[in-house]
Amino acid sequence: MLDIIDFYKRMEEGKILLSFKGEITSELLSTILQMLESKLDKMAEEPKVKKKVYNVLVECLQNLYHHNDGASNGNIEFDKRSSIFLIGRNDHSDYKIITGNYILKDNINHFKNHLDKINAMNKDELKSFYLETLSNESYSTKGGGGLGMIDIARKSGQKIEYSFSNIDDDYSFFSMTVNVTH
Repeated sequence: MLDIIDFYKRMEEGKILLSFKGEITSELLSTILQMLESKLDKMAEEPKVKKKVYNVLVECLQNLYHHNDGASNGNIEFDKRSSIFLIGRNDHSDYKIITGNYILKDNINHFKNHLDKINAMNKDELKSFYLETLSNESYSTKGGGGLGMIDIARKSGQKIEYSFSNIDDDYSFFSMTVNVTH
């Protein structure tokens, strides 16, 4: 049986502000963002930092909502529509947003190339790439034009850490970590 107090202590020690595992819906997005806004208000976070954290989390959650490649197999334990995210703080009061979702293996190379390109850019290059992508008006079948990840890198001011873990013949699990510093 799960020792809930141990689980609580681990989350407290890890300075986890909010965590979720399950299917991301539009209603859930609104609720999560309201909860985070309330937590940041209670922590008396500076408006500039609060806005930065909030905006990065919005992009991360929208990525989970719009770009989860998973499909249900009828078994909730292995439901590939399920995603995970958490937001926490470190000892320096910086924020860490971690997300994870299923991705079709066929989509990995394109996505990896996009992230590597973003991570290789400096602030000015990211701004130019964002404007170029915005004016390109090229959208994926899921409605995105690749702006979300560019926005995450721009707003966080940090490189996007990511990995892909093999699940089965068709799927991998995409994990992303974004650090938001003051």
